Amino acid sequence: MTQSGSTKQTFQHTELGLSHEQAIEMYATMQLARKFDERNLLLQRAGKINFHVSGVGQEVAQVAAAFALDRENDYFLPYYRDYGFVLAVGMTVKELMLSVFAKAEDPNSGGRQMPGHFGSKRLRIVTGSSPVTTQVPHAVGIALSAKMKKKPIVSFVTFGEGSSNQGDFHEGCNFAGVHKLPVILMCENNQYAISVPVHKQLGGRVSDRAIGYGFPGIRVDGNDALEVYRIVKEARERAIAGEGPTLIEAMMYRLSPHSTSDNDLAYRTKEEVDENREKDGIPKFKQYLIECGIWDEERDTELLAAIRKQVDEATEYGDKAPFPVPESVLHHVYADDAGQGEG
Repeated sequence: MTQSGSTKQTFQHTELGLSHEQAIEMYATMQLARKFDERNLLLQRAGKINFHVSGVGQEVAQVAAAFALDRENDYFLPYYRDYGFVLAVGMTVKELMLSVFAKAEDPNSGGRQMPGHFGSKRLRIVTGSSPVTTQVPHAVGIALSAKMKKKPIVSFVTFGEGSSNQGDFHEGCNFAGVHKLPVILMCENNQYAISVPVHKQLGGRVSDRAIGYGFPGIRVDGNDALEVYRIVKEARERAIAGEGPTLIEAMMYRLSPHSTSDNDLAYRTKEEVDENREKDGIPKFKQYLIECGIWDEERDTELLAAIRKQVDEATEYGDKAPFPVPESVLHHVYADDAGQGEG
């Protein structure tokens, strides 16, 4: 950060191509995703919203990955816990709150889909659905289109380790490997497929499966923001160079229940959760920024207060916004209906 003579101090993030401002923005986005998520858990318990699928503990890898991509041109196929990711690529807390409150202004689906089913033509976020892993073949198809049109872009898709056992995953990987498509597949291995622990669903490592499809598979610590950033950045460079896909297995831990309908202590202990809470990557990244001399506790307090205000305002707006009118259930059913182009 300081300059003495001709020697300028470098840091891990600057060596990776991130400015101080970008590193701080990454941290701020992680905190925003965490606070949004925690607010929704409270809103559901208070009866203000019906349902929430939490991603607490997974924000670091999501945000770091987003910053390593071309957020102006690439295509994104996130899965239902990716609040950090969609915030990093341009969705707002207000938009996400409209979704969880199922209001007419919800840009994802006009209040029709469950929360976490992101979709934005403006941001090139491709709509997801409840059957898990259907987004993988879609991502591969988009990558095929990019290759055929010779566009220097990639598609980026995420999913859980449980999803990696689905046929959609294997079919998508096989096709992507055969045609050397510019797609990055990131498994967010949070240790549990709902209530099924990883040792009961995987006989090996998700990343090792890439060998059978003819492209690299890499396992990375999902709580290490800069390492995730490096791996995704290199994967994108490979894809753009015509070298094909990369499968990334980001190791992390889901600190919250699977959803607000889940009692996670029925299948894991509080001690296990607390032990993994100590590995949380957000405070680790905060400490890194402080050690670099570009962040401090005073600025952190100011940031958290600003985020609290932002989440409060978004919550109030989402709560007071109007619900869809009953007739809107008929919109987007037929090509020539009155609702075409809305939502």
